[in-house]
Amino acid sequence: MCTIEIMDELLNFAIHCALESGKIQRKYFEKSINIRHKGEIDLVTDVDMACQERIIKLIKEEFPDDDIISEEKKNDFDGDKNRWIIDPLDGTTNYAHGYPFFCTSIAYEAGGQITCGVVYNPIFNELFFGRKGTGAYLNGEKIKVSPVHDIRQALLSTGFPYNIATIEKNNINHFLNFLFKAQAVRRDGSAALNLCYVACGRFDAFWELSLNSWDMAAGSLMIDEAGGMLTNLQGREFSVYKDTIVASNGVLHKDMLMVLNEK
Repeated sequence: MCTIEIMDELLNFAIHCALESGKIQRKYFEKSINIRHKGEIDLVTDVDMACQERIIKLIKEEFPDDDIISEEKKNDFDGDKNRWIIDPLDGTTNYAHGYPFFCTSIAYEAGGQITCGVVYNPIFNELFFGRKGTGAYLNGEKIKVSPVHDIRQALLSTGFPYNIATIEKNNINHFLNFLFKAQAVRRDGSAALNLCYVACGRFDAFWELSLNSWDMAAGSLMIDEAGGMLTNLQGREFSVYKDTIVASNGVLHKDMLMVLNEK
């Protein structure tokens, strides 16, 4: 799909894994599939499992010494090893309802840093990818964050945890605050794609609570490489192993944090 200069063996392989996963997602989209519940409203489908199995099989064949973190499996890993961080189907609820906003997210971590990331939506045929220090791309074209500098003109995105009805920090207060501060706020069910949309300037900023590493790893690299900014909700250093994120075009970041930290 892409022959630009930054392509290397690792990135090519990650793209191959994402495209293989996308084939499975396309094949069963809007078909009758088996849906199970991990919680009261938290879903997993046979497609999640099939995509995960395909990706893990490919990784174990090519990179047998690497650890693998993936949403639909038990994750034990060695802190010193390089690792793959995978969400085989980010946006499972969307997928189960035939809403075409979902993706595969694959990231590679080496030496404690995310060095490679791929996010693929097979329905829109949009492939986002990045390599540390070389930029972020959409279908081979370099992308960058938006120039919007006034939060009143900003299109924001967010999400809510599955256990929204039972936890105190459920993001509703922040959502309501931003409805009155920003031009508009969207909630469309895939953190990985939302981060990529900030990276390519479709959204101006994104925030969320209660996320996991596989939700954020690849998308956070896109933000970094597209010239954006990442922190936690208090403005401190971002980590894919913590559960909150604020991602912006940079110029809006201070305003984002002010709203998020209103008493």
